Amino acid sequence: MPRRSILLFAGACIAIAAALAVTTIVVVNQRDGAIAPLETSTGQPAVGGPFNLVNQDGRTVDQTMLDGKWSLVFFGFTYCPDFCPTTLTALEATKQQMGTRANDVQIVFVSVDPERDTPQALKDYLSSEGFPRGVIGLTGSQDQVKAAADAYRAYYQKVGKGEGYTMNHSLTVYLMGPDGKFRTAIAHDLGPERAAQVIERTMARG
Repeated sequence: MPRRSILLFAGACIAIAAALAVTTIVVVNQRDGAIAPLETSTGQPAVGGPFNLVNQDGRTVDQTMLDGKWSLVFFGFTYCPDFCPTTLTALEATKQQMGTRANDVQIVFVSVDPERDTPQALKDYLSSEGFPRGVIGLTGSQDQVKAAADAYRAYYQKVGKGEGYTMNHSLTVYLMGPDGKFRTAIAHDLGPERAAQVIERTMARG
């Protein structure tokens, strides 16, 4: 076989092997229950960042509230008929699966509906029976909420008009480390047992 043909064949084999390796990584990530994050040109995950919001007690907070704790952050709204209450209930079950390790984890619920979700509305909602105790609810102005959602690459959109409107929004739960930086994203429908495993493995890696 001519030298040029041999080199072309070898190059094609390397390209195929590389493609298969990438495919394997993606499949493993999905089976693990973790969603591969977008990355910046520096290789750092493009998720998370500065925000200024108000908690359910009316206190102004920023991204430093994530420091010192593992945080499960997700975006929703108190009028959400299904996914938000389901996610909160699932996170309660996940923490129960984790036992004492759950003491190092806080849950942060960021409203994408600041028009209706006042601090008091968040406080009343998060005190509902069956939801995890100690969930931190965050809201703010339209601009503040948008800035936080943009930082986390979270999608949301108002649907409808008048008092009966609803909100479409992304369902991902973001696991942030004690340094406030993104670690991994957890599919909302992973289930408490597998979600606990993903969180505990991530915590073990630091």
